[in-house]
Amino acid sequence: MKQLNTKKLQNRLRDKFTKSGVKMIGPETIFFSKDTKIGQNVTIEPYVVFGSKVKIGNNVIIKSFSHLENCRVENKVDIGPFARIRPGTILREGSKVGNYVEIKKSTIGKKSKVNHLTYIGDSTIGKFVNVGAGTITCNFDGIKKSKTKIKDNVFIGSNSSLVAPLKIEEGSVIGAGSVITKNVRKKSLALTRSLQTEIKNYKRKKK
Repeated sequence: MKQLNTKKLQNRLRDKFTKSGVKMIGPETIFFSKDTKIGQNVTIEPYVVFGSKVKIGNNVIIKSFSHLENCRVENKVDIGPFARIRPGTILREGSKVGNYVEIKKSTIGKKSKVNHLTYIGDSTIGKFVNVGAGTITCNFDGIKKSKTKIKDNVFIGSNSSLVAPLKIEEGSVIGAGSVITKNVRKKSLALTRSLQTEIKNYKRKKK
């Protein structure tokens, strides 16, 4: 009986959102909560799941296999595919969340981009920030969680580890592959990278 009630509820919610102008691709694969709120001109691709307390603005695209819970998505945001937006997250207008990105208890500023294979937790990110692919905010030291603050117009190179507590000031650049453990001043370049070693005529050992 519970399964029948759930199916009936989902069909009712899908019908409601379709009538309100939400474009759903493969609606039978999309699951809503009773309290899901969705604005105008929103596109939802297959296999998207909405947990409780999700509010979606206007002109938003949510791509396949994304999961959202207890979050707020403002206008003109692009999410996914395969994105996980966890509780306490706010995605500001025009921001973009790439594929295989997880965001928890964080604010992503206006027109900022969080690129693929990235984890952002307990963070505040300003406007026009680029977070490169593979970036991690290291927010848990095994005992407590700490916050990362990234100001406007910051560029984070790919595969960077940002060890909280940490503040990166406006207009700074983080070199790709860096492990950043200290605050970065305004309009600075910060990078931690060992020198490349090359051995000429190297011969691999054979089995």
